[in-house]
Amino acid sequence: MLVRMTTNADGPQTRPRRRAPAGAAVLREDVTEAIRAAVFEELAAVGYARMSIEGIARRAGVGKTAVYRRWRSKLHLVLDIVSALAVQGLPAPDTGSLEGDLRLLYEVTSRALRHPVASQIIPDLQAEAARNPEIHEAMQKTLREGQDGVATTIVAAAERRGEVRAGLDRELALDLISGPLYWRSVVIRGPRLPKEYLGALARATAGALKAL
Repeated sequence: MLVRMTTNADGPQTRPRRRAPAGAAVLREDVTEAIRAAVFEELAAVGYARMSIEGIARRAGVGKTAVYRRWRSKLHLVLDIVSALAVQGLPAPDTGSLEGDLRLLYEVTSRALRHPVASQIIPDLQAEAARNPEIHEAMQKTLREGQDGVATTIVAAAERRGEVRAGLDRELALDLISGPLYWRSVVIRGPRLPKEYLGALARATAGALKAL
C-alpha cells in the first residue's frame, strides 16, 4: 500500500491506493459521460471549427488531461461521438402494420431532429464533412447504419405480413423511408411540421413501398 500524491484518471489527489498493474488504466465512466455531454454542448455553442479541448474540459468541469486520456484530438473525440450515435440507433417500431411502424419512426426521428442541440450540430458536422474526409466517412457510417438497421427491420416485418413483396430493394426502401423527413428537417429546415404531416408522410411512404 502506497500513500503519495497521485493522478487518477481525471485529476490529482492524495490518498492511499494499491499499485495498479503495469499498463492498466482506470477511466471513470461518469467523467467520460460528462465530457461527451460537453462535446454536444460545445458543438452547439461554437461549432466544430471553433471547438477546443480547453473549452470542452472547462464545460465538463475536468482538466484537459482527462480529455486527452480518452481521445487524442478533438477530431477523434467528435468521430467517436458520431460513431456512438450509430450504435445507439433508433428504436425499431413494431405496431403491427407498415404505416403504423413508419408513423412511429417518423415521430421519434422528428423529435430527435427538432432538439435544439441536434438541430445545430448536424448541419455544422455536415458542413465539416464536406471539408474533412474522416468526418465525412464517420457521418456516412453513422447515418447509414442507424437508418439502415431500422428500415431493414420495418421492411422485413412488412414482408412477413405480406404488405410488400418479398425481395424488396432495400437501398431504394431506405431512401424512401429516410429521405423526405431528413430533407424537410435538416436540409431546408423549414417551419415546425404541420400537425398531420407525419401521418400523411407515413401513408405516402407505405404506399410507395407497396408499389415497388
